[in-house]
Amino acid sequence: MVVMGKGIIIGLIIAIVAVATCEIEKCMSDSSNNNTTINRGSFPKGFVFGTASSAFQYEGAVKEDGRGPSIWDTFSHTFGKIIDFSNADVTADQYHRYEEDVQLMKDMGMDAYRFSISWTRIFPNGTGQINQAGVDHYNKLINALLAKGIEPYVTIYHWDLPQALQDKYNGWLSPQIIEDFSTFAETCFQKFGDRVKQWLTFNEPHTFTTQGFDAGLQAPGRCSILLHLFCRAGNSATEPYIVAHNVLRAHATVADIYRKKYKSTQGGSLGIAFDVIWFVPATNSKEDIEATQRAQDFQLGWFLDPLMFGDYPSSMRSRVGSRLPKFTQSEAALLKGSLDFVGINHYTTFIARNNATNLIGFFLNDTVYDSGAITLPFNGTKPIGERANSIWLYIVPQGMRSLMNYVKQKYGNPPVFITENGMDDPNNPFISIKDALKDEKRIRYHTGYLSNLQASIAQDGCNVKGYFVWSLLDNWEWAAGYTSRFGLYFVDYKDNQKRYPKQSVQWFKNFLKSAH
Repeated sequence: MVVMGKGIIIGLIIAIVAVATCEIEKCMSDSSNNNTTINRGSFPKGFVFGTASSAFQYEGAVKEDGRGPSIWDTFSHTFGKIIDFSNADVTADQYHRYEEDVQLMKDMGMDAYRFSISWTRIFPNGTGQINQAGVDHYNKLINALLAKGIEPYVTIYHWDLPQALQDKYNGWLSPQIIEDFSTFAETCFQKFGDRVKQWLTFNEPHTFTTQGFDAGLQAPGRCSILLHLFCRAGNSATEPYIVAHNVLRAHATVADIYRKKYKSTQGGSLGIAFDVIWFVPATNSKEDIEATQRAQDFQLGWFLDPLMFGDYPSSMRSRVGSRLPKFTQSEAALLKGSLDFVGINHYTTFIARNNATNLIGFFLNDTVYDSGAITLPFNGTKPIGERANSIWLYIVPQGMRSLMNYVKQKYGNPPVFITENGMDDPNNPFISIKDALKDEKRIRYHTGYLSNLQASIAQDGCNVKGYFVWSLLDNWEWAAGYTSRFGLYFVDYKDNQKRYPKQSVQWFKNFLKSAH
């Protein structure tokens, strides 16, 4: 899912960094829009509301119908990698229950469903012969959605790289991945593009790049933190930049294929879902303001700048130096303008300050700190907002509006979809299901974030086209396993994955009933 893998590294940072007191009381105040009554009618006509998911977190059925293993199958079955020692072999079991889940979306009034296609269901070994059973499954899901009037938004790569390609050439570290990913993507266009009109080539490239090859907290678990005491292999100073470079080139190649061979007949659009924490400066000092911009450069700018302008941000070029790969002129031309829309996965806001000593980077050899910024959800010991369950997720609704305005101003107001937004409760075994369904905090969260999103459109002119809740169902949350519940529906993992509507389901039903 969901932003970052998600942030066990933040706990590590907090443990070793003492953050000085800063002046950001304004940032910590409640959203000025929180008390505004909004509903579907508050948004422009045609604005899309949906829920989001990913194959690995939802489907289960990992050994059925010819599916091959992915790097996340391997990682989740490796001792000590998942906080509750769980795996996603069954998770929400949507592979078998998709018709029921499509009906839940329909009953809520949702317009769209964002899901991903498992690479190893189509190509069990990453390349070679197509697995028809995998194609059949996604055809059935897509047709079931369309039959209920729900538009499919399909993510081609949501982190589940075939293990065979990781074994063969280290996956995203090799330029060979560009050809194999392009073949997979084109197969998706061929098999599903007559009905799928909204494609996302990647989900959160920044997350799987840094967490998988920098911090080692996600598959394939590579890093050089503390001289390989944490990971068996990797180089945190170089590999994230190599992986990101190959991801960007892969997207540009796929976008070129789509536009030349499929767009005229299929009429679809391509985007990427970027993970974006909003950052606010710790103080009004020049150093902290500049550090805040660098933090954003090393997050969203790392990937979106090349796609909009043809190269990485200048702050990355100057600070990373020769470790940052270069695009050829033809690659830069292919990259620039290769997005039809910008997907934003936004959950929270952090405080940024200048990292004058870079002690963390020295100890961790971590490219996150090439930015020269420390980012945390704290002002001293005071949190920036109310915390959800995840240690990185603090509720700061006004960050949504600020982020939309940033994208508008820096990137020329491109079409934007909020491809993920939501919050989690703990999976507490001592709370009854009845009490677990009382998710007033989630309702407050969505009220605040949607109010700020609406204001960014109506008052600020931001070009936002849709909003996807993470998530329809409780599911397996990567390194957090089953400790975290993001769903609008409670999934009872102890009773055949039975679904129960939380109070937020009724809230969304009421929200979406309103017509223009």
